[in-house]
Amino acid sequence: MVLVEPAGPINLGSVARLCANYAITDLRLVAPRCNPADPEARRMAVHGQTVLESATHYPDLISALHGCRRVVATCGRIDHGTIPLHPPEQVLPWLLADHGATEANSQAAAALVFGREDRGLSNDELLLSQRVIALYSDPHYPSLNLSHAVAVVLHELERCRRQPVAAPALDLDLDPAAPQQLEDCLEAARSLLLETGFLLEHTAHARMAKVRALLQRALIRSDEVAMLRGMVRQLRWALKQQRS
Repeated sequence: MVLVEPAGPINLGSVARLCANYAITDLRLVAPRCNPADPEARRMAVHGQTVLESATHYPDLISALHGCRRVVATCGRIDHGTIPLHPPEQVLPWLLADHGATEANSQAAAALVFGREDRGLSNDELLLSQRVIALYSDPHYPSLNLSHAVAVVLHELERCRRQPVAAPALDLDLDPAAPQQLEDCLEAARSLLLETGFLLEHTAHARMAKVRALLQRALIRSDEVAMLRGMVRQLRWALKQQRS
């Protein structure tokens, strides 16, 4: 469970309680804007205080996703650009079915990411996940309270765990590359494309976001990212040889 910049101690405590309700022990906080030790947070956590006390802190989302191979983010904004949104029942079975997880790392093999109470996750943050889910709500007021959204998603996750769907929308065996591995590859490609003139500094971010979205939709695997990284290295070497 990853919360990005949670601001309200009541919400934070409520999420800790929900984690305890659904046997989630790994709570990660990205630059929290409230103190987990706040009395309001502890009061709302009830029997989830252990989860609250053991929550780990990170400066940004990419570092919070360390060790996570399958990442699903949530979005309640209407301005998510071209990022596709999926209903939970199409994506959560895939999040659960991490066949490569071991007993030691099963808690960190998959991540659910929730955004800020006031503005959710940025598009750049959404693109760090392989899939983005949107909850059913009235289109005139689609944004749910943080702890309410967490409750709905965790309930649906538990339902999927107990009642596996017969024909999931995603191949359960698709095991994508870790977010940090993909980011490192994209940064290497961005640097090379700037150097060759294919990218311009003022448009590089937007164009690389499209590449990132394409690769996330494809659920690109670790070995495929390694192949792309090797291609970038070889092209950089060839460019250096040509210039020398």
